[in-house]
This record gives sequence, C-alpha cells and structure tokens, in this order.
Amino acid sequence: MEYTSGATSWQKVLRRAAAGLLPRRPRQRRPGWSIGVPLIAAAAGLLFTTTATTAGGTALREDRRPQLNQLIEDRREQVAASERRAATLRGEVEQRTNTLAGSDAPIKAQQNRAQGSLQNAGFTALTGPGVTVELNDAPQLDQTQSDASNDDLVVHQGDVQAVVNALWAGGAEAMSIMNVRVLTTSAVRCVGNTLLLHGRVYSPPFKIVAIGDPAALQQALASSQGVRLFKDAVDDYQLGYKETVSTVRVPAFEDSTALRSATVPK
Repeated sequence: MEYTSGATSWQKVLRRAAAGLLPRRPRQRRPGWSIGVPLIAAAAGLLFTTTATTAGGTALREDRRPQLNQLIEDRREQVAASERRAATLRGEVEQRTNTLAGSDAPIKAQQNRAQGSLQNAGFTALTGPGVTVELNDAPQLDQTQSDASNDDLVVHQGDVQAVVNALWAGGAEAMSIMNVRVLTTSAVRCVGNTLLLHGRVYSPPFKIVAIGDPAALQQALASSQGVRLFKDAVDDYQLGYKETVSTVRVPAFEDSTALRSATVPK
C-alpha cells in the first residue's frame, strides 16, 4: 500500500510538471551584463567614428603606391630643374670671371692657378684604360630558390660600397657611378633596391667605371672580402656581376663642392 501511494504521489508531480503548474525558480539578475552592454555600444560607436575620421572618406587599405611614385617623379623634376639652374649660374660666373681676367692681373693669376687644379679636383672629364663593374638584381624566384628572401635577390648598399672601395684601393685615378663622377666625398646610399647618389635616384643594374691600371684594379676587386661575398651570392641566387677591361671615359664632376664639415687630419 505504501508503494502504491508513493507511486501515485510521483505521478501527480509529473502531471503537474507537464501541465506547467509547478512553481518556477526565480531568475538571477546579472547587473554586470546590464551595465556592460551600453559601455560596449559606446566604445563601438567611438571606434567607428575614429575610423571614419582617419580614413577621411577613403579606404584605409587603399594602395598608396601611385601617390608615392608621383611624389618621387615630382622630386626628380625639381632636382633636374635645380641642376639646370645651377649650370646656368656657373656659366654666368665663368663668363664674368673671364671678362674680368682680361683686365685684372690678380684675377688672371688666380684663374690660372685654379685651372691647374681642376683635373686633380675632378672637374674635368678623363679618358683612359680602366675597369667597368656592373651589379644587377637577381631574376624572379623559381622553385629551386624557395629558401631565398627578397633581400637575397637585390644589390645592397654594402655591395656597391665594396666595389667602390676596392677600386679606390686599387689605385683608381677617377671614377663614376651610373655615369656620374664621384669623389672621395661622395656618399653611396641605397633606398630599397634603388641607388641614391647626389640627390638622384637610379635603378639597377648599377655600372661603376674606374680609370687606372686594369691589372691593379682587378687584383683589388679579387682581394676584397665584400666583393667575394657578392660573387658567392651570384652563384647562389643568380645575382648579376660583370667585370670588363677597356678604354673608358669618366665625366667631370658637376655637383656642389660645398663642405658642411671638415676636420684637420692628425
């Protein structure tokens, strides 16, 4: 009897549950969630506003390369215009100096002294036996070069400097890079895979010409550690290196001769 009564009571409970008559457990309030929702919405709105202001009506992922290329081209035109203006002014100065030298003995004497130093200073074009070195980037990657990075496939500033320093050490009497006369005060810099020289930008291949004893110049190139490292990269990544002996011409120096700083050698 007790079993029958117990079963009957459980049947009643199940029926009441099915009918939805059992009391429901009160829901626990989450005050943190109710406060966090407005904060998250406000932060999202601030983020969207900041993004729109930064974009300025343009896509944030917009390709800026065309603008950069135009900036570089504008800068090249400015440099070319400045060079033409400087050449005109140099011509006027030379013309007036020659006019005064015809009637002023001290000016004539100084002019003759300056003429005797032009060649040693690099202000005259020279022709003679020498060596030409050409450095070039590697071709595009193929399957056999999958372990190479972009840095392995381009000519770097240190590579150009290694060739230039070796040629000076080999007794070069005059030198040009990309048909631009360089002196001991000329700085060789690379921006990416382009060469920056006297305010002008050049793309590879980079041609370096030196006048001097060809045998001594080639020996200096062979002895240079930096040049040897580049030749190793030529074998590994197909970078370009070409070395030829011939009669070469080096133009006169045409850039500014102003010194920003100098020290007295000890």
